[in-house]
Amino acid sequence: MGTEGENARVIAGRYRLEARIGRGGMGVVWRATDQLLGRQVAVKELALDDSLSADEARMQRDRTLREARAVAQLRHAHIIVVHDVVVDDERPYIVMELIVGGSLADRISRNGPVDAVEAARIGIDLLGALRSAHDAGVLHRDLKPANVLMEAGTDRVVLTDFGIAQVAGATTLTESGAFVGSPEYTAPERMSGARTGPESDLWSLGALLCTALSGASPFRRDSLGGILHAVVVDEIRPPDQAAPLLPVVRGLLERDPDLRLGATEAERLLRAFLDTGRTPRASSAYTPTQRDVARRKPAPAPPAPTAPTTDSAPAAPADRPPSKQSAHSARGVLVAAALVAAMAGAGVSAAALLMHKGGDGGGTPTSSAPHSAPASPRTTKTSPTPTTSASTAPTPTVTVTSSGVVAPASRKAPSGYRLAQDPAGFSLAVPEGFTREAQGERTFYLSEGEVFRLGIKATDPEPDGPTAVMRRADAKGPSTNPGYHDGRVTGTTHNGYPAALWEFSWGGFTKAEGARHTYDLCWEQDGRMYDVWVSAPVGKVTEAKEYFDVAVDTFVP
Repeated sequence: MGTEGENARVIAGRYRLEARIGRGGMGVVWRATDQLLGRQVAVKELALDDSLSADEARMQRDRTLREARAVAQLRHAHIIVVHDVVVDDERPYIVMELIVGGSLADRISRNGPVDAVEAARIGIDLLGALRSAHDAGVLHRDLKPANVLMEAGTDRVVLTDFGIAQVAGATTLTESGAFVGSPEYTAPERMSGARTGPESDLWSLGALLCTALSGASPFRRDSLGGILHAVVVDEIRPPDQAAPLLPVVRGLLERDPDLRLGATEAERLLRAFLDTGRTPRASSAYTPTQRDVARRKPAPAPPAPTAPTTDSAPAAPADRPPSKQSAHSARGVLVAAALVAAMAGAGVSAAALLMHKGGDGGGTPTSSAPHSAPASPRTTKTSPTPTTSASTAPTPTVTVTSSGVVAPASRKAPSGYRLAQDPAGFSLAVPEGFTREAQGERTFYLSEGEVFRLGIKATDPEPDGPTAVMRRADAKGPSTNPGYHDGRVTGTTHNGYPAALWEFSWGGFTKAEGARHTYDLCWEQDGRMYDVWVSAPVGKVTEAKEYFDVAVDTFVP
């Protein structure tokens, strides 16, 4: 319980909250003193939603803590440092480095837009931060000027408030009609809830650069409906001030995420501008999927929330892009769906927080090899199954998760997933196209070619609990998973039950495929121990993390 003393409150017996320095949709930010280490810190006190049930509130709190702990693993000069995550009087707090200086939004409001040189510098720093986060399977989801800090005296650019959609429990437009995020900076594919990935953060950066250069987002309108229409349908007109950086801005504001300019190429163009005073065209040979944007499955066409659409254009053949007419029709369906959902009762929540990392292995250090590969010793080992980095959320009622999932009580799967009622007695949402395979006491759902492996195991509980089980599995990692490295076990909770998250990388099944990463969550519930994990190649951790979160969030024993 926090204590009061001489105009200051002390939380977790350590952090003295001294002055409020900011407020947003997710809560209040305080300047505080870490009394143990004698240093100044910033503490984010997360707001509690009084409309949530006790289970929903616990689910949101557990997920917040899990995501914050994951972001705390990121290390980059332009990403906020998370020192600690604590709970005081059932309210979560995130302890971060204190950046003296305002946000980019404050700077623009106070001094006006920046010039192209300064915008390029800011863009390069943010691209470095995003690439580091994306490589770790972490998305930002709310990149905007208010979430970019400018350190006084050094002008260091610091990206903060990761994972708003993940922490708030929604992608963008939820099934209740609420919009979570900042619509002027939200990519069109996220507007529909059909897809989100590194590409979506890059769209947001394009809108941010326009704002930094001109003082306003190119998608600013008088209403939420107007903003949605501008993002999805209207002609995109970058401001005149963006002319020096136009190839970058236009490339980032490409509506098709598969054609959008990637982080590596965008940084190359911005550096060329700083070196030469002009921005070259993007490389014609460049495609975002070659280096820094994880390849993602095609997003399904978003259904209208209230009324079926009868005039959508037929899909283009898989081997060629859709025509302009069909693309325009698809955008019309998308914006109609977004608008209907928004008008169903949406308020706009501009909030902020933190997010996550990615894994491999196979659900225990004893992952089985793909069918196409010869059997190996690890297919028959029985060491404890690793714990996936699942969301530590309470028993769900009706909540929309980070990947657009409605929690199990509503028995719905997000777009692109199906609800699997497994013969073993549990249910969970798995990606469409994944096929089931039983391997002894483990059940797998496998993608084509077994690139992604989602595993589930249920056993009798161990006397010393999930964390001890996962630590033993971690200790055996080098013998059960050749090339094992970067193993990490974190004690946590899931649905209010004791849990442990195990995350690690290893050498993979074959040299051709290369290294893999695993997220694994293990927890005890109602006299059973459950283990859910997802394994994937290290280059696909963003997708793996999404599959993992959905699986854990929708799992019902």
